Amino acid sequence: MEFAIDARTRDLREVLEGFLRDEIHPAEAVFGDQMRELDNPWAWSRTPILKQLQDQARSLGLWNAFLPGERGAGLTNLQYATLAELTGRSIHLAPPALNCAAPDTGNMEVLNDFGTPEQQEQWLEPLLNGDIRSGFAMTEPAVASSDATNIQTSIVRDGDHYVINGVKWWTTGAMNPDCAIFIVMGKTDPDADRHRQQSQVLVPRDTPGLTIERGTTVFGYKDASHGGHGVLRFEDVRVPVTNLIGEEGGGFAIAQARLGPGRIHHCMRSIGVAEVAIELMCDRASQRVAFGRPLADQGVVREWIAQSRVRLEQLRLLVLKTAWLMDTVGNKGAHTEIQAIKIATPRTVEWILDKAIQVHGGGGVSDDFPLAEAFAGIRTLRLADGPDEVHEASLAKAEMRRQAARRD
Repeated sequence: MEFAIDARTRDLREVLEGFLRDEIHPAEAVFGDQMRELDNPWAWSRTPILKQLQDQARSLGLWNAFLPGERGAGLTNLQYATLAELTGRSIHLAPPALNCAAPDTGNMEVLNDFGTPEQQEQWLEPLLNGDIRSGFAMTEPAVASSDATNIQTSIVRDGDHYVINGVKWWTTGAMNPDCAIFIVMGKTDPDADRHRQQSQVLVPRDTPGLTIERGTTVFGYKDASHGGHGVLRFEDVRVPVTNLIGEEGGGFAIAQARLGPGRIHHCMRSIGVAEVAIELMCDRASQRVAFGRPLADQGVVREWIAQSRVRLEQLRLLVLKTAWLMDTVGNKGAHTEIQAIKIATPRTVEWILDKAIQVHGGGGVSDDFPLAEAFAGIRTLRLADGPDEVHEASLAKAEMRRQAARRD
């Protein structure tokens, strides 16, 4: 396994580090002020400072860094890993500044890999240009969506159209008025094999019968800088059959293909979040005195700091190994490692954030520091893209099969 940073990645990393230091970090307060001044509090993509940063990211060669091939920056997963980690240091501003924010990244990958030329021209190109945003509508309130075969939204063919009925929630980005297109997963054939019942279709925001009812919060946070998480109702929504992505019955497979890279992107950025938490924890421990000595001299605090570094370095190596495998043997060949980092990353980063919050005392659970909001976001990742328990069950089955093969 070769994890050395090549010359191109090293150059891009230096560029991104300078961009973060000189432009993005100083703009974070401005971004927050401009967000509060918006007529629509969800329209984060319309803030002038973000537009300015996006123009700079284009000129620096950082635009669409997540996407390999001609349409993106042409980076491998391993090359993008260190860049994504850096963007996690400004989790609300850096990813959208580079056009590398979820859920648009996953949706662009779906359209890039499975979309027709017409779908790519109509929707992928505007997304790549940053002209519009998008949403991915899979999770439903009435069923356990950790099992994607449970989804009940119906997609019924009627001549040259599909008719969609159902309710979705946790559709990230939906509240942003610039979210112009949704990828919607539903059942086209309830009688087919359980993994062939689902399909995915493109539904423009302004389609009659589609209602965006409300946004949902995460531990009270609106997550407005990601466009919010919306509840969507589909009532006899009609779209042309040409809006089908891939083939009928291919929706589950497409979802799995989408979520693989999405999971590693989340993990990469989360490492950056944890690095900031360790920095804040060390700064606080050095500055605060309790019972006659600095917190940094307290044995338990030193243990937290040491364990945070050990656990994060272990996690980083696992994520880099996973990225390397995705590049060398493909996403399917790296399936075990993708599941492993999906399990390990939120728990590890959550533990580090918890200790950083504890060192900050009352300040840690307030909005005076970024730790509480970061904790809410990381805790969400233990549910997003599949809860821990689903990945653990699948990983355990794979390990049992591997050990059975060894015995045979």
